[in-house]
Amino acid sequence: MQSVVDAAPHASRYYSDAFNTYRELCWWGEHHSMYDKSQTYSVEGDNAELRHYLARLARRSRCFSKCINALRRAVDLFVWCWNQRQSHKQRHPRYPSNIIDFASCLI
Repeated sequence: MQSVVDAAPHASRYYSDAFNTYRELCWWGEHHSMYDKSQTYSVEGDNAELRHYLARLARRSRCFSKCINALRRAVDLFVWCWNQRQSHKQRHPRYPSNIIDFASCLI
């Protein structure tokens, strides 16, 4: 496992579950062990949204990006539309706001 950690991009902080092996590794920055899901549920929720809206990120999908730049552009577009939708929902909480409505203005 140490070779996997050494090959990973260096970061100032690393997070993992409380598996014993992770505690014994040498990390480049701070290492934080999380013992429950209270700190990860929002990240997992965001990942689920990405997989839901972008077929190329769905698990067991035949849709994929051959070019990393195409994937980055797709994620950037999704994030822009998502942020527009969230702003709209805050300003107009009683009106429906579907994410496709915010992508259609780009076409």
